[in-house]
Amino acid sequence: MTTALPDRPAADLIAEYLELEGRLADPSIHADQDLARRLGRRYAELAPIVRVAGDLETAQGDLAAALEFAAEDSSFAAEAESLKVRVVELETQLSELLAPRDPDDAKDVILEVKAGEGGDESALFAGDLLRMYLRYAERRGWKTEIMSASESDLGGYKDVTVAVKAKGTPAPADGVWARLKFEGGVHRVQRVPVTESQGRIHTSAAGVFVAPEAEEVDVSLDMNDLRIDVFRSSGPGGQSVNTTDSAVRITHLPTGIVVSCQNEKSQLQNKEQALRILRARMLVAARETADAAAADARRSQVRTVDRSERIRTYNFPENRIADHRVGYKAYNLDAVMGGELDAVLDSLESADRAERLAGAG
Repeated sequence: MTTALPDRPAADLIAEYLELEGRLADPSIHADQDLARRLGRRYAELAPIVRVAGDLETAQGDLAAALEFAAEDSSFAAEAESLKVRVVELETQLSELLAPRDPDDAKDVILEVKAGEGGDESALFAGDLLRMYLRYAERRGWKTEIMSASESDLGGYKDVTVAVKAKGTPAPADGVWARLKFEGGVHRVQRVPVTESQGRIHTSAAGVFVAPEAEEVDVSLDMNDLRIDVFRSSGPGGQSVNTTDSAVRITHLPTGIVVSCQNEKSQLQNKEQALRILRARMLVAARETADAAAADARRSQVRTVDRSERIRTYNFPENRIADHRVGYKAYNLDAVMGGELDAVLDSLESADRAERLAGAG
């Protein structure tokens, strides 16, 4: 009995996977680390499709054989029914894997948290959000790097930027951008501030912006379009944290995007960090301009940190977290702030997957 082959899109992707496998086995490819990284990322992206397509082809062959046997021996009927269910499950998995997905899903990210309405309380909440993301990254085995930070007097952050990187080359579904891209927007907190003596619940907000980290091949950056200023770094309350003008501010003149970095000890290091952040912001801006769908997906990301634009509410007195985009609600805020974000992120990813499948249908 001849088994059914994968449909044409899957077959083409399998052929691409086998070609990549051969190229990555060539030692000369790895002399160009950027090329090797891009090929490895695509190889990891195709691996789940190849695996599920292979499982489906095997299950279809087993089902065909079981149906033949069942026609002569009824004892094979139960096995045939079980295989029918398996084939349907695998077909569904393959359809989901073949649905259009964000091309940046496997990328690492640059995540920014910025205090908004609420003064010192908002800055403290920004610090809480940063710790939440750092703990989540630790749970996932990701590496984090604070790129730039401006602390508040009470220990929170006026703004802070962190790079989050996966280990190795993850499949797109497990990429940092795939998991964190929906975090962009205004996060609202309801709790009694440490500065409140009457025990009253206050509402404040902090903004989160997430961008896929851009490689140099993703963004064309003309150094003639940049204005680079240097200044003296300062800590909370304006206190000098070093004695040299090592902080760097880069302005991209065509777009007006401004990035500042002061965490590193040398001007060169701060410049490199600022350029990484600038490339990430420019990549998001370019994708929004070129792709209306990407613009719609990222429209909820923070523009002004206004409580009325909230995407999520953290209610500490009720230990409740609510994401207003998908109607998610749970009463485990303490666990979420400790980095247990998967249930929240799964609800957002599930809604996104449903939209992608509907669009592909």
